[in-house]
Amino acid sequence: MHIVFFGDQHVESSGGAQVSMRLQRQFLERAGHTVTVVAPRMHGRDFGDPAYVETPSIPIQLDREYSMTWPGARTDAFVDRALAERPPVDVVHVQADFWGAFTGHRFARRHGLPVVHTMHNRVDVGIQAVTPLAPLVLAALVRWQRWMLPAGPSLGLRGATRTGTADAAEDPRDVAETGPGDAVRTHLGGGAEAASTRESAGWRFLAGIAAGSAAVTAPSAHFARRLEGHGVFRPVDVVWNGIDDAVLDAALATRGPRKDGVPRFVWVGRMSPEKRLLPFLEAVAESGMRAEVDIIGGGAERRAAERLVARRSPRADVRFLGRLAYRDTLARLGAADAVVQTSVGFETQGMTPFEAAALGTPAVVSDPDIAAELESGFWPVAEPLSTSALAQALRSAADDIDAGRAVAVNPEIAERFRQSSRTSAMLEIYTRVLSA
Repeated sequence: MHIVFFGDQHVESSGGAQVSMRLQRQFLERAGHTVTVVAPRMHGRDFGDPAYVETPSIPIQLDREYSMTWPGARTDAFVDRALAERPPVDVVHVQADFWGAFTGHRFARRHGLPVVHTMHNRVDVGIQAVTPLAPLVLAALVRWQRWMLPAGPSLGLRGATRTGTADAAEDPRDVAETGPGDAVRTHLGGGAEAASTRESAGWRFLAGIAAGSAAVTAPSAHFARRLEGHGVFRPVDVVWNGIDDAVLDAALATRGPRKDGVPRFVWVGRMSPEKRLLPFLEAVAESGMRAEVDIIGGGAERRAAERLVARRSPRADVRFLGRLAYRDTLARLGAADAVVQTSVGFETQGMTPFEAAALGTPAVVSDPDIAAELESGFWPVAEPLSTSALAQALRSAADDIDAGRAVAVNPEIAERFRQSSRTSAMLEIYTRVLSA
């Protein structure tokens, strides 16, 4: 079959969704399918890949890595011309939240094609992380979505429904089954009323772009449950983002027995407030544990993090390794005694603890949703946003590792996390929507 991906950013740019889309394409093509990727042109780069349809764009960052394509009639015509020269399209797979989503759904409507829509992000949480004007921005996005995708006939799969409003509650789970992470979300958003207003607009926006989809997928069960509970779509299929089988096998092949020495922890992520690197470093200092702590990644908070370590002088040896190649990061995860996950309420999957678990490395987990998804193989943080509770969890992990009784990871994750199994699951969804 011919599957067309639509993304907000070029798949060769940085970002979890882009990495996932590149991997999906690779494994779909191995299975004999054709994949075309429609996304904004990345400025200053020419990839020469015939699978890419690069829409006219404007850069939205100084380094010109990320771009925006304005959706509408001109972009519609550009996409139609580009795809008219290719094999007939079977399925439109939208993996975007903004201009890519609008363009993809508009294309599907014009050509009467089924849409599978993968929700990679919590739009409200992401916008809140970058602007204090999140309610205004979300309100504007809802209006933009209604303009770009006015209500009309749906090509949705029989049995799949959308409530039409993010505030509807037709299923008892909409009220009762909010999930273990919901209790901490009001602390992230300035109080219950502000969080409720922001979340309502965010879910309403996601419901608008999901309208007309034949299927909606999410990269975790907890995110799927929330999408259903807030009336975005139901049922939502859970398809984890995966890891390249060959890369996983290579990393497993190099993993040896534990080396002697103090416990080794690793933290991986973008150094920004929602990832909670600074509270983690405070907890490392407060814990008083003897350990090695490797910090992998970069971002705006690096200098603040280095200053904090210099000021607190933790007993642990903290090393900032910067950004590493993916295979090098996996090697560090495989060699560590534990990975530390510190964001709360932000991740729709949270790849790092799953990557670590696939390699046999347990985790210290702050987000109760991620803990529930892992099922086992972690030390929980009793109070997710408490630095003292994180320090206690780190001490417990270090003591267990020192004593040779580290928790065992869930053995099923390594197989469930392979991209080959994820592609098989997505192909089942494609087949389902085509036969509906």
